[in-house]
Amino acid sequence: MEKDEVISNCKVVAIGGSAGSLKVLMHILPLFQTIPTYAIVIILHRKNTEDNTLEELIALKTIIPLKIVEDKTLLEAGHIYIAPSDYHLLFEKNMLLSLDVSKKVNHSRPSIDVSFESAAEVFKSSLVGVLLSGSNTDGTVGLQAIQKLGGKVIIQNPSNAEMSFMPEHAIKNTNPDLILDTDEMVALLTSINK
Repeated sequence: MEKDEVISNCKVVAIGGSAGSLKVLMHILPLFQTIPTYAIVIILHRKNTEDNTLEELIALKTIIPLKIVEDKTLLEAGHIYIAPSDYHLLFEKNMLLSLDVSKKVNHSRPSIDVSFESAAEVFKSSLVGVLLSGSNTDGTVGLQAIQKLGGKVIIQNPSNAEMSFMPEHAIKNTNPDLILDTDEMVALLTSINK
């Protein structure tokens, strides 16, 4: 897949990240004017509190409506969803997001792998998985699942990441469709389904 190629038939863009990824999101999200044909779901490693500061911060940076995820939240195109702290975020076949409190994966809940694997099972080729900056291996297994089921895999260029370990590990263990700098990521993601 080439950088200037358009991704079509996308229903969900799942973005995972850890240390350093919030900075990327704060750069990317203000540049989105609308996402009428797909939803963005963000899975970030975060502290285990009931604090909604992350949701509030992201809501200030985008004009796209943001929905706080509760168990059985309806997944709708045109919205951004953020995995809450201390829950794994799962995708269901009936367009619902559900929350799970099973054990941590890669020392994390939410785990990027858990959410990516769940999304891959439901959305298959209409899923785009994006992995950003971070300092552990979470996300790689999930990207492998996305790829196996026909979805697209995009990884942040490690040289452009604040914490390069997570994208480097994913690149070594997957066959990404694209490895992009932040600005290249914006250009690609804003062209989806156009």
